[in-house]
Order: sequence, then C-alpha cells, then structure tokens
Amino acid sequence: MEDKLSISVNIAERRFPLKIDRAEEERIRLATKLINEKVLQYRQRFGKDEFDSLAMTALQFVVDMLTLKDHKDISPFVEKIEDLNDHLESFFDENQNKE
Repeated sequence: MEDKLSISVNIAERRFPLKIDRAEEERIRLATKLINEKVLQYRQRFGKDEFDSLAMTALQFVVDMLTLKDHKDISPFVEKIEDLNDHLESFFDENQNKE
C-alpha cells in the first residue's frame, strides 16, 4: 500500500492541492519555497507581473537543470521538471482563460 499524503502548496500566491508520496513532502515543500523565492526576486528586480515572474523562474530552473545535465545524469530530475512544467502550463492556461 502506497503511503500518500494530501497537501496544499502555494506557488506565486496560488494554492495547489497535491496528493504525494509521504516521503516526497519535504522535497516538495523545499521546491515550493525555492520557486516562491525566485518569483519574488524577479518581481522585485524587474517589476514583472506574476505570469512573467513565473515564466522567468521556470526558465532559470531549466537552465540550471541543463547545466547540471552536462555534468551528470539527471534523468530522475527531468521527470520532476516535466511535472513542474505541466503545473505551470495549467496555471498559464487558467490565467489566459480569465483575461
């Protein structure tokens, strides 16, 4: 039996309910914290809106990932980035529908 946990994370002032493996909770919360810190940096530095800040954050993390890929095998990390990308695409789609 899988040990699942329902949590809610806030990314860029938006709530995302997740059902995760209990063992992943700390990693997911840390990832959320890092994303929010980077979004805030872009917003403070460039005055970008939420969408632009999220896009630049995603770009920065993928650039970092690709840099790491040159140094070692990161195939498990790629899956996590793809999941993050799926969540960001959903977020952007929802925001475009509101406009």
